[in-house]
Amino acid sequence: MDIPSKDEIYSALVERHGAELQEKLENASVAVCGLGGLGSNIASALARAGVGRLHIIDFDNVEISNLNRQMYFADQIGIPKTEALYDSLKRIAPYCDIRKDCIRLTEDNISNLLSDEDIIVEAFDKADQKAMLVNCVLEEMPGKFLVSGSGMAGIAPSNMIRTKRITEHFYLCGDEVSDISDGMGLISSRVLVCAAHQAHAVLRIIAEKFDI
Repeated sequence: MDIPSKDEIYSALVERHGAELQEKLENASVAVCGLGGLGSNIASALARAGVGRLHIIDFDNVEISNLNRQMYFADQIGIPKTEALYDSLKRIAPYCDIRKDCIRLTEDNISNLLSDEDIIVEAFDKADQKAMLVNCVLEEMPGKFLVSGSGMAGIAPSNMIRTKRITEHFYLCGDEVSDISDGMGLISSRVLVCAAHQAHAVLRIIAEKFDI
């Protein structure tokens, strides 16, 4: 089956979002750091919205335990997450410019890897990795927008998850309380709620609708 042309897909998005917003989305560049339950779903939402350039970064392979909440399929087990998600995103948005890096982000490579992106999304699982990325971006790349996730474990009410603007360029999404280390499992629906908050924060930043 033939896929729609780039113009056809763009026109369909304009019908949903309006020409002004869609032009901003088309010209935006977003890095998604960590492609687990948060990052894989955030990237999917941004691709569906028509964000023009995505940079997806992770160093893990798809595992069977990922399937309950991450944007992967059973036949992708064992494949690097960057490769698996790239293939899925290209099926969603075939004309999106997607850069993929199968690499672990460190204090030494963050500035170089993320220098070209307008907005950086932190979507790591572990607290120390989250803190490392957030601190590096805030200290070394203060002009970048940063959207981070904190707290989406367990089966507590979804309305506890919210988006807060911490500083002019730093947004935090989550309940800021729950943690998988407390023995709470990761439930697909609640992880998706937090991922949706992060993706929507990115879209609002692109639209220049800044939260107070």
